[in-house]
Amino acid sequence: MKKFRKVLDGLTTSSPGGTIGSPSCGSAAGTPTAVPTPKEIDVQETLVSENFQLCKTVRHGFPYQPTALAFDPVQKILAIGSRSGGVRILGRPGVDCYCQHESGAAVLQLQFLINEGALVTACADDTLHLWNLRQRRPAVLHSLKFNRERITFCHLPFQSKWLYVGTERGNTHMVNIESFILSGYVIMWNKAIELSTKTHPGPVVHLSDSPKDEGKLLIGFEGGTIVQWDLRAKKADFRIYYDEAIHSVSWHHEGKQFMCSHSDGSLTLWNLRNTTKPFQVTFPHGKIQKDGRKESCKPILKVEYKTSRNSEPFVIFSGGLSYDKAGRRPTLTIMHGKAITVLEMDHPIVEFMVLCDTPYNNEVQEPYAVVVLLEKDLIVVDLTQSNFPVFENPYPMDIHESPVTCTAYFADCPPDIIPILYSIGAKHKKTGYSHKEWPVGGGTWTLGSHTYPEIIITGHADGSIKFWDASAFTLQMLYKLKTSKVFEKPKPGDGRAAELGEEDPFAVQMVSWCPHSRIFCVVGISAHIILYRFSKYEANTQIVSLEVRLQCEPEDIITPSENENNPCFSEQGSYSPQPHHQHAVSPGSRTPDGAKDSIPCLKVRDKMVRVPPGYQSDLVIQLLWVDGEPPQQITSLDINSAYGLLAFGNCNGLAVVDYLQKTVILCISTLDLYGATDPYQRLTRSPRRNRQSTSEHSMRGLSNFYSDSKKRIRTSYQSLTELTDNQQSIDMERSKSPTSELCFQKVHYPTSLHNDPRILPEPVASLRASHCSPVFYLLDNVKGPGRKLSLPTDLKTDLESRENSFSRSRSSSVSSIDRDTKEAITTLQFGESYGRKSDALPTPCLWVGTSLGVVILIPLSIPTDHEERMEDPVTVGPSGAVQMLKGSVLHCGFLDYNGALIQSPYEVWRDLNALEDPDRQRRRKLVHFSPSSSQETFGEGHLSVVCSERQAKVFLMPSQSCLFVHNITESSFVLRADVVSLCNSVCLACFCANGHVMTLSLPSLRPLMDVNYLPLTDMRIARTFCFTNEGQALYLSSPTEIQRITYSQEMCDNLQEMLGELFTPIETPEAQNRGFLKGFFGGNAHTFDREELFGEAAAGKASRSLAQHIPGQGGVEGMKVAASGAVGELARARIALDERGQRLGELEERTALMMTSADTFSKHAHELMLKCKDKKWYQF
Repeated sequence: MKKFRKVLDGLTTSSPGGTIGSPSCGSAAGTPTAVPTPKEIDVQETLVSENFQLCKTVRHGFPYQPTALAFDPVQKILAIGSRSGGVRILGRPGVDCYCQHESGAAVLQLQFLINEGALVTACADDTLHLWNLRQRRPAVLHSLKFNRERITFCHLPFQSKWLYVGTERGNTHMVNIESFILSGYVIMWNKAIELSTKTHPGPVVHLSDSPKDEGKLLIGFEGGTIVQWDLRAKKADFRIYYDEAIHSVSWHHEGKQFMCSHSDGSLTLWNLRNTTKPFQVTFPHGKIQKDGRKESCKPILKVEYKTSRNSEPFVIFSGGLSYDKAGRRPTLTIMHGKAITVLEMDHPIVEFMVLCDTPYNNEVQEPYAVVVLLEKDLIVVDLTQSNFPVFENPYPMDIHESPVTCTAYFADCPPDIIPILYSIGAKHKKTGYSHKEWPVGGGTWTLGSHTYPEIIITGHADGSIKFWDASAFTLQMLYKLKTSKVFEKPKPGDGRAAELGEEDPFAVQMVSWCPHSRIFCVVGISAHIILYRFSKYEANTQIVSLEVRLQCEPEDIITPSENENNPCFSEQGSYSPQPHHQHAVSPGSRTPDGAKDSIPCLKVRDKMVRVPPGYQSDLVIQLLWVDGEPPQQITSLDINSAYGLLAFGNCNGLAVVDYLQKTVILCISTLDLYGATDPYQRLTRSPRRNRQSTSEHSMRGLSNFYSDSKKRIRTSYQSLTELTDNQQSIDMERSKSPTSELCFQKVHYPTSLHNDPRILPEPVASLRASHCSPVFYLLDNVKGPGRKLSLPTDLKTDLESRENSFSRSRSSSVSSIDRDTKEAITTLQFGESYGRKSDALPTPCLWVGTSLGVVILIPLSIPTDHEERMEDPVTVGPSGAVQMLKGSVLHCGFLDYNGALIQSPYEVWRDLNALEDPDRQRRRKLVHFSPSSSQETFGEGHLSVVCSERQAKVFLMPSQSCLFVHNITESSFVLRADVVSLCNSVCLACFCANGHVMTLSLPSLRPLMDVNYLPLTDMRIARTFCFTNEGQALYLSSPTEIQRITYSQEMCDNLQEMLGELFTPIETPEAQNRGFLKGFFGGNAHTFDREELFGEAAAGKASRSLAQHIPGQGGVEGMKVAASGAVGELARARIALDERGQRLGELEERTALMMTSADTFSKHAHELMLKCKDKKWYQF
């Protein structure tokens, strides 16, 4: 509990972050106001460091770069290994667990201990791991590191304690699963093959025990040699030498024959009665050519040979297609009797596995499904139906259907939003799936007690938007929106599309969503914004389009004489744009070379369209080309449904749109927002002679990275969408700054309904929507480089260079001639605030943060009456406050004097397409959260929290005094910051480029948590990391996976009950009765005792240098999880005791080892003494 008091006397002059004078612009409001009466702020800060703990919760999506697959036929759970060392274990919906090997080595193979709640993983670093799945967070129990040989294949017989391990040298070792100790029993490659063989058989590619006799082990070598080894007699029963390399082997359940797949695309069937030649050779996809030869085929990588009681056996394999047809997709072939079905896949097949009813390999298998693991998808084929339909996947495996380019996370949403989105989205679901239940149904999962509605929004490269239900640690797609339908498809012959050369012109850059009013806004990569409204009814609509000319060009300087009669803001009152009626300059004067000008990047559909229920486009805003230069990317966006306003900005300036009246009410450069109080006092330079000449000055803040204007409009979100692992750092092309800069004089931004872009300077006009789309132009007499700005969070790609750009403090020392005047709008926030120090009541305001660390407050005058709001223009007042911070401004938030979060006002959702009801009120219903609604004791005012890349500040409004300041980082910079609610309080959460996750108390900015969580090695994390309320956050951990984390101690405590159980106690099905005659003539397979053969008593100990046993932390980890409960201290004490006992046990083992070594030494010494006892001295 933290209590603080601040006396407000003289805070304006003594606060550490003293404010900069307000813009005067001839207004008396810029003069210092009277010092307010001294009063106290008494805020009870309830958050302490014990409320915070950072941990991962769940991972959603498709495992990135999968490598291995396994299935437990009794527990009905599926495991997928990946190249990065991750293991995903899936059961019924809700049962989804992610494990990670500490080494990060690729997973080569997975083997379940069937119905035992354990999993063996073989990794590329030649280490075996045993995972305990009987706890909600699986952990490694044992590890075994091979030192001299490389692991190539593993096989664990059902209900066996011994794991067979094949190596690259061709040897086969036995590992005890319980102790993870290597047996002295080894099948050496030179013993397995004939002595007369002159060549090495190659690595072991297959191991399996005979269904007829468990004492017979079938060993397949890559070179084409197959050996059946008699484990009892320690000799080979037979050897097969085949010309083609072997990829896989599959037994018939009776154990009398087996099938092999080969590198030439053939399948060979071998009968144990005659192993001199194959019983059958087939080329399933190889046709006989005219010359009588078989056409060459690709290798068959795997084959499964499964029998069925009521039908012909199934032969299922991958690969084997002929080489004659280039570009054919990967296939899975199902041979059922004489019928051959070829299933084409969208991606290469990594692995497949046939699911059968029985875990016993000597019974009729009865296959019912095939799990196919693709490089970018997981599908399950139903074998019980003749057309082989696929099952509908209940897991969110299609997050990456189109590469993810942005994310948004909303916790504690209105409870009605998820059902309505689901009902709309369910109408567009695909059909044709199997009607049977999803076959992977293992584990148990129950809805936890700490659940609330959560929604995740993902934007994609193809312009699609997906809404996901993320409640209770699950993920289910609710609704999909395609923003590309708003635009016409670029035609191949379209010069504009060809010149752009954009592969993904509709890619989503950022989103803004108000769950209460259901207003949704999308920013696209082609400098466009689409505003959507939600409706439960379909409608016929014509899309309204606004075109904005937001291009600031610094080499044409406006002299004071040209501007002295046209102030940026009026001297008194608010700024109200007026229409102009001036003549235009010829457009050809600016584009003598025929460069494109005043056209958008995309063409909006101009016909009446019928839109289905759901989100329906209401307004499209597009930035225009200027003098052959493409528009700059939009860097910030905010929308407020109560005000009916939308604000956006880029490196050129700021625009505010009234989406109710479909007009632009403000279109201004960033520089002109300051008025006469520019904190950097930029200097005028002479115009440059050559348009192409540039300097090497790098711009600071978010405007630090620009690309060449001659290149296509393309942001570096490619690194986010790329599905290949690039371990090297991504180097973005540095931009070049113009040699000339804007002066600090005020410049105007005229707008026009006409198509002529050359107009004289006039104030910004407020225009009504008309039958034609109004076009708005920006500063036609100023030209500048048409360089694009990348995604806001994408601008920090070159981390090292980005750090260097902050070497100088952003203080008054930066106001030099070397400084570029372009600064980007990095954050926007609507809210009820105080535009000036003299204001007595809060009014609608827009907080603007820039890349130079400046915060500008713009008051707005919005009509309150419904009719007036739809007819009278919204006016913009002069900027009322300018504050300074270090680094680019990232976030603004508001608190009342009690320290409670003030939410932005919103409009209650109403369906504009609903049938008219005379009893229903059609007026807008607004919900306001006034700063004074809950703080009568403290009077009027509120606290403003502003966070930048380097520091956070808390300001007192309306006095604009800085109460608290905290330097978050000096060696790095903040990538994401948000004011979030947690435990009925609020805090400031920050994610830094060095991987630290921090939380600060509000309003005192005390550090509460600082965890070095994630080193920022991948810019994908920086672009997609986002915080939300209730102590949760997420980021895109790979191109296909979303990782959710929590920084709340309460959620960490309840994490165990919210996760699913992987293991459920199930009785192992009994083996079928084989009958007396079958058992009598079928051999004595059931009397085989592996312990008798492989145990230390019979086989001895393996060489210690061959493999190293590494004890795991599985048991201790389980207790550490339990230690976070109510009896945490006691559990921690028990953990300490257990760890001490474990150390004592290790000490005891070392002592026993030393005693054994001493005994061995004593024995050798005694033998030497006996040998030398009778020798004379001269015999030595």
